[in-house]
Amino acid sequence: MTNPTDPAAPVVEMRGISITFPGVKALDGVDFRLFPGEVHSLMGENGAGKSTLIKALTGVYGIDAGTITLGGEQVSFSGPAQAQASGISTVYQEVNLLPNLSVAENIMLGREPRRFGSVDWRAMRRRAAELLAGLNLDLDPGSLLGDHSLAVQQLIAIARAIDVQAKVLILDEPTSSLDADEVAELFRVIRSLKEQGVAILFVSHFLDQVYEICDRLTVLRNGKLVGEYLVEELLRIDLVQKMIGKELTVLDDLEQRARSVSIDESDAATFVQATKLGRRGAMHPADLPIAAGEVVGFAGLLGSGRTEFARLLGGIDRADSGELSIGGRSTRLRTPRQALSHRIAFSSENRRDEGIVGDLTVRDNIVLALQADRGWARPIPKKRQDELTQSYIQTLNIRPANPDALVRNLSGGNQQKVLLARWLAIAPRLLILDEPTRGIDIGAKAEIQKLVFNLAENGMSVLFISAELEEVLRLSHRIVVLRDRHIVADLENDGLTVDSLLALIADGSGDDPEAPDAAGGPLLAAAVPTTPATPAPAATSAPTTPSDPTTTDPTGDPR
Repeated sequence: MTNPTDPAAPVVEMRGISITFPGVKALDGVDFRLFPGEVHSLMGENGAGKSTLIKALTGVYGIDAGTITLGGEQVSFSGPAQAQASGISTVYQEVNLLPNLSVAENIMLGREPRRFGSVDWRAMRRRAAELLAGLNLDLDPGSLLGDHSLAVQQLIAIARAIDVQAKVLILDEPTSSLDADEVAELFRVIRSLKEQGVAILFVSHFLDQVYEICDRLTVLRNGKLVGEYLVEELLRIDLVQKMIGKELTVLDDLEQRARSVSIDESDAATFVQATKLGRRGAMHPADLPIAAGEVVGFAGLLGSGRTEFARLLGGIDRADSGELSIGGRSTRLRTPRQALSHRIAFSSENRRDEGIVGDLTVRDNIVLALQADRGWARPIPKKRQDELTQSYIQTLNIRPANPDALVRNLSGGNQQKVLLARWLAIAPRLLILDEPTRGIDIGAKAEIQKLVFNLAENGMSVLFISAELEEVLRLSHRIVVLRDRHIVADLENDGLTVDSLLALIADGSGDDPEAPDAAGGPLLAAAVPTTPATPAPAATSAPTTPSDPTTTDPTGDPR
């Protein structure tokens, strides 16, 4: 383990931490330390053990071996509440707030100011307003939390964490739902807390953000410690190699597979044709053709209508204007079940609430859509369930390779793979992927991108939505630019760059005469790269299908 010079005694020190889940060694003798007044990043692929280590520190998981000290004293927390009372506050990637309560109630939940034995609502709203103002967030403390976007809810969760006067603040993927300006505001708050001596554990898959805000980092791989390093002394390429244990060639291979020609519509029949499809208050009526074997990327700002239009195509929301043709036949999608019957699958960006079922096993989650499509009167035979599940575990490299593992115990990246396996099991003709790589590590991201290549090469249509413009450029044959819930451009991905897309997004210039002007639009989605990407993918390797699974190491880390 690398030992940079200690600026002070660590506020947190974990020694020899080991945790074992059934059949899996989640952490194996891991050391970790956190100093006051520093931002420390915990790095590793999905399944490396990052979340498990955090939950060991905060009392969610008990440890099988090792010691934890806080402020020089050995501690053993029975749960997050006890950890919080001792000055350790955590904000997780998935916002765990109550959407049916107000912003102020969520911020002060469990710490409500009281007067004469009753909640002092005026004092509660006043304190919430102060915390929100500290984040430069102009919100009504009395407004309903559920009326706000996921990005705003994340900032509210951080405001709640700041309010407990924490000695240690743990931020687990706090920027995954934030736009660029909100990230800048969050970093301003982090720097302010750092100056006050707060120790901040920052977990993110965005390397640019890690190198911008962090002082030190610790790398885990397969539940074991790789090392602790000063950020300024570790090159990014070296960090990636330490995370994955080998040289990173997957993304290079993807770039080599890219091509500069788009789908020829004379050779590929249009599978989906939306004509003036829209929904009042959600999406302005718009046209969109999607050909068989075509990857169509959606580019735009938060609130531009990317998800709203995708939900219309997936039958999640009902269109109230326009027409939709599937396979040459006009139809109306009123429910997701109807979309499934037309072989259209929608994978939501909100995988916790609209995707995985945490209390079910990997097997149950994978066969869920297929069983719903067959009808509950025709149960899938157990043998077929096992064959299907094992095939996708191997094909998508789901870790741990245990069909009976509860999905809630898997890392975010592996949960995303389980969700993809569910939709692939129904053999869709159009797969709608809304932010499928958000909050997952670079290795899992490359695997999912490779999967998209292979699916398109084998005739599946894919609608791909991502806040990372470089990723959209790398994967898409065509790119549709949205702004203020209008489609403002529909372009072949031939010579496009991040800068040219940014110009379209900012100016709103396109073919739609009713598109609004550029003033007052929302801010750009988080982690937008500033370098051009090679456009338009092509797949040359064997298709990724459950009929021909690849082998994988059966061991794995559930977190």
